[in-house]
Amino acid sequence: MIVRSRGTILRMLFSWKGSVLKKIYPNLLLLFAFSWGVYFYHKYTPNTDFPLNVTVFTLMGISLAIFLGFCNSAAYDRFWEGRKLWGSLVIHTRSLAFQIQNYCGTSKREQGYSIDLIIAFTYALNGQLRSKDMMTEMRRLLPAEFCDTLATKRYKPAVILNELTRWLQDQQKAGYIDSIEKVRIDQNINELSSILGGCERILHTRIPFVYFVLLHRTVYLYCFLLPFGLIDTISWAMPFFVTFVAYSFIALDAIVAEIAEPFGYEENDLALDNMSQNIEYSLCELVGKPLPQVTEPNANFILS
Repeated sequence: MIVRSRGTILRMLFSWKGSVLKKIYPNLLLLFAFSWGVYFYHKYTPNTDFPLNVTVFTLMGISLAIFLGFCNSAAYDRFWEGRKLWGSLVIHTRSLAFQIQNYCGTSKREQGYSIDLIIAFTYALNGQLRSKDMMTEMRRLLPAEFCDTLATKRYKPAVILNELTRWLQDQQKAGYIDSIEKVRIDQNINELSSILGGCERILHTRIPFVYFVLLHRTVYLYCFLLPFGLIDTISWAMPFFVTFVAYSFIALDAIVAEIAEPFGYEENDLALDNMSQNIEYSLCELVGKPLPQVTEPNANFILS
């Protein structure tokens, strides 16, 4: 995810990293060339009449803009919910660490194991959402025997939460924590479970594919018909104006497709790796564990 200040006007105009222009510029070049083809065809065959005018495209453009706005809102809602869920993950992992460190009278080693489970849950959730193997992180944090069992499971975050709940139950049985504090800690574990379920809902319940098909077809049909409606009005300036209008519609189409899946690897998707490392760093710093090496630049995320 690109996280930086807007900067100057020129910097925003010519920014390449994080822009969808590098995805759509071949289509824009094709449309630009097509528009010139329409211009020269009309210039050298002046008797040819195109039965289209600006009014038709104005009405089409308004309806297309409304539909694009609907799809953009639906996609951004998914991005926003994913952002809030990972912001809640930061809050509840820290709160859980606070409670375990201050309310649980067990040894530092046992407390460290529970903190490692919380960190492992974060990495496991990251791996679950991105369909990538996080067992290297699991083996770095957790005992080998538990990792061997974990490697055979499909829903690793749920297994880790179950182990954390079992650990908490053992602490109560051993008398290291009373029932009241156990209930409070259980609330934060339940919140982690809710975050897991919310992320899985975003991952598996996507915007219906038919919306993307309709949006994509409508945008490109509009853009490739637009030269025929403007050739008599603005003549040689038509290719430039058409390309500019197409950039607005095609770019928004690409943005909708990108942010609709916030857990991917696109530049504007959520920076799950960085956030996972930030959670591990903050929890280790909190309980006095050795600080991990952060492999990615630590950006200032606004998570609330």
